[in-house]
Formats: sequence, structure tokens, C-alpha cells
Amino acid sequence: MLRSYLRLVLFTAGLLCGVQIPGFVSDYGKRVEAHLIEAQQSFKGYTATAQQFFKGDVQALIQHYRSSDDPVFRSDADTIANLMQRTQILDREWLAMQGPWYAKAWHVAVFADDDIRRETYNGYTWQVLMSPDVIAWGIVSALVLALVIESVFLLLGWVVNGGRRRKPTFERDWR
Repeated sequence: MLRSYLRLVLFTAGLLCGVQIPGFVSDYGKRVEAHLIEAQQSFKGYTATAQQFFKGDVQALIQHYRSSDDPVFRSDADTIANLMQRTQILDREWLAMQGPWYAKAWHVAVFADDDIRRETYNGYTWQVLMSPDVIAWGIVSALVLALVIESVFLLLGWVVNGGRRRKPTFERDWR
């Protein structure tokens, strides 16, 4: 009986953890979009300057700043280059978050920007959303967790018993 309750608790824990995945992925995507908008807004003035004087070539603007005799302009060249690089990285992150649900989840788990993922985790509030995809995530996560844990315990039992199965004993009453 205790074993059955432990299985239910394990399944419920897996379910509750699994329903967090879509919410976390969604929050990560929203943060990426917010950072991208902020970076684009900060970079807008430089792109306008590059458009006006260098036919839209921001690299030419950066090179112009670097070749200046003014140390302030040389310093700003690095700032512009960093801002351009950050905008490109965030744009790639945003594009990755436009794919199907499994691609987004895999991206957040494996390839996500570490700073934004950590920021999302630190600001994440646990929630239980009720939509079909969230419910599916929860059930699949619960089943996988229960299967893995149960398999580990069965494997440990098999190792402890030396690879032999216990023969069931049948009590027979011949009287």
C-alpha cells in the first residue's frame, strides 16, 4: 500500500514539474523579445547614422569611429560593435523561439543564452496553466519520471538479488 502511495506522489511531482516547462519556455521567449526590442531601440540611432553617411553599412561607421583621432570616438566604436553583436544574438534567439513547441523547449534547455535563461529562472514564478499543451507536458513528464524511477528501483532489486527472479511461493491448503 505504501508503495502505491509513493508511486502516486512521484507521479504527482512529475506532473507538477512537467506543467512548468511550457510556462518557463514562454517566459524565456518573452524576455528574449523584450531584450531584442531594447537592443534594437538602442542601436536605432547608429543605424540611422550609418544609413545617412555610409549607405547603411554599420561596419563602415564602426571603422570610421576606430580610425578617428578622438579617443571618445574610438571607445564608442567598441560600444557600437558590442551593441550590434548583441542585437544579432538576440535576433537569432528570437528566431529560435518562433519554431514549434518541441524546438523551443529543446532550444531553451540546450542552446539558450545563459544570462537570459538565468534571468528567466530567477524571475520565474511557479504556475499551473490549464491548456492542452501544458496538460500534455505534465502527463508525459510524470510518466517519464515514474518510469525512470521505477526502472531504477527494479534494476537495483535485480542487482541485489544477483540477477535471479524470486520464485513466487504459493500456499496451498490441501485440507
